[in-house]
Amino acid sequence: MGGASASGSVTRERRGHLFLIGLNRPAKRNAFDPAMLNELALAYGELERDDEARCGVLFAHGDHFTAGLDLAQVAPVLLQHQTIPIPEGGLDPWGLQGPRLTKPLVCAIQGRCLTLGIELALASDIRVASADARFAQIEIRRGIYPFGGATIRFARETGWGNAMRYLLTGDEFGADEALRIGLVQEVTPTGQQVERAIALAETVAAQAPLGVRATIASARLAQEDSEAAAIARLTLDLLRLMRSDDAREGLQSFIERRDANFTGR
Repeated sequence: MGGASASGSVTRERRGHLFLIGLNRPAKRNAFDPAMLNELALAYGELERDDEARCGVLFAHGDHFTAGLDLAQVAPVLLQHQTIPIPEGGLDPWGLQGPRLTKPLVCAIQGRCLTLGIELALASDIRVASADARFAQIEIRRGIYPFGGATIRFARETGWGNAMRYLLTGDEFGADEALRIGLVQEVTPTGQQVERAIALAETVAAQAPLGVRATIASARLAQEDSEAAAIARLTLDLLRLMRSDDAREGLQSFIERRDANFTGR
């Protein structure tokens, strides 16, 4: 894939070794209807399968990241299927059903980031917010509760008290508070969040792809299974990486005092 393409309410663009995914329903504050959920899952699947794409960037067109679910349209689907169906060839962007994206993903957030938007960010690896970003997990104000991973990941990322402060009140908070509690890693001036996310993604994409994916896999195994399970794989995975072309290139570039040119093999 080269250049940019649009599929309804989600745009996709490969830029070198980056794969940019854009939420594109700005007239509805990028609220997710069933079609948009479907398209986003397909975009994640495309990122996973694209051998040239080493890192993803998730961002939003318009003034807001997302207002969350378009509940009036999505509720009937949930009641019918007891879940949000993942289309063939897609991956669950929230990482709760089936295989997860194995490539790193940087998320750029601006404006309103509500409910499922926070959970989408929590399922990414690095998060950048603009100064005007506003967050709120308001499901309890609608008679339900977060079902996209916030009850699992929010406390893990920010600490129990910080998570419960917002999960149990539904209160809104800004970019500076998101940075303080660790929900985001950087705050940029408004309008510069995508540029910064792309810069971070380019830095990630310049590293050895096999090593990057092994790092993510090891960290997830420790979090989602156990530290013991992750420890048991450390040497095995290291030996596998040491036999790769990238490891040889990394050593040679060190000897020659130059930047490495990794191929992902």
